[in-house]
Amino acid sequence: MHAHLFSPYALFVHRTSLDLMGAVAQAVFEIARNRKYAEHVLRWAPSIALHDPGSSGGVLGLDFHLTVAGPRLIEINTNPGGLLLNTLLVDAVQSCAPTAWAPWTSGARARDASVAAWLDDARTQLGRMPTRVAIVDIAPKEQFLYPEFELYAAAFKDRGVDSVIRAPNALMFGPNGLEDADGRIDAVYNRLTDFALAEPVVEPLRHAYLARAIALTPHPRAHALLADKRNLILLGDAHMLGSWGVDPALAQRLAQVIPTTVEVTSENRDVLWDDRDGYFFKPAAGFGSRGSYRGSKLTRRVWDTMVSTPYVAQAFAPPGVRIVHGGSSLKADVRCFAAESGALLFAARLYQGQTTNMRTQYGGFAAVLTTPALDE
Repeated sequence: MHAHLFSPYALFVHRTSLDLMGAVAQAVFEIARNRKYAEHVLRWAPSIALHDPGSSGGVLGLDFHLTVAGPRLIEINTNPGGLLLNTLLVDAVQSCAPTAWAPWTSGARARDASVAAWLDDARTQLGRMPTRVAIVDIAPKEQFLYPEFELYAAAFKDRGVDSVIRAPNALMFGPNGLEDADGRIDAVYNRLTDFALAEPVVEPLRHAYLARAIALTPHPRAHALLADKRNLILLGDAHMLGSWGVDPALAQRLAQVIPTTVEVTSENRDVLWDDRDGYFFKPAAGFGSRGSYRGSKLTRRVWDTMVSTPYVAQAFAPPGVRIVHGGSSLKADVRCFAAESGALLFAARLYQGQTTNMRTQYGGFAAVLTTPALDE
């Protein structure tokens, strides 16, 4: 494990805020099934996103800032890290949580629901349960969250599904389908950040996916429908969603929580530069806060280099603050892990700096504790 993977502090969040986050996640899944919405967002997606494997793409991570006006949805991720790691954290804090506060769910329930969501997505694509799954990432043992890969491998095996952890260059595609040195693979838990499967090293995986020889979760279509940051422009536009037949209540729910988001274009660049203090700038297809900038910290030199990459400007919604030992403070966001079946787990990330990171002393993943439900 890494020094700053887990924070020694928990984050306290009222249940009404968590309920709203869960409802937002459900609204996002529902809107992704809207034909007109899909047609619109696929216009800026890579061509591989037109391939429809027939599933939603598994588990989402929706990142929220807690503001005085309520939660604000900052971004959506289709390969969110930390889910199973945070189930361990929930178990660890369960016995020492204050009387009036408790985890939203138990680690065991979250683990079961999360693995079930992944396997259900694979089964939807294959028409049957997978028999052998590969957890795939570039140089997996060097990845920061490699311990989570091991947790998933063990969880799949507990469900009777053989599981291995592989780099993409260990895979081959041929007449027998996708294979590694030990045999056939019929499902892949995709931890790659090459969301379009465009790099040469993932070519066997790409061919197997397009040939429907494997279940791939998450898949490029899911990223295009859910995680491209340009989609927030539409998801936050209640009028546009309404014109596509989206339930007005769902459209208003999203408009309430998504900060105003616009695409950076040649026509509005000068205006956005002048107003940059009020925005956060993010690459449309980025991940892990890479290439993201708080407008007030942005230099002209960096701004000029951003012209070659699609960017969005999002109205700045300040992160929450967790006062910790000695009166110092850490910034905080909340990740809602969710599947089509509903919210799976809530976890916080505590940090200092412009964006979330796992390098801050006393920062890292933090357990979310909440108030009891009314019927408890």
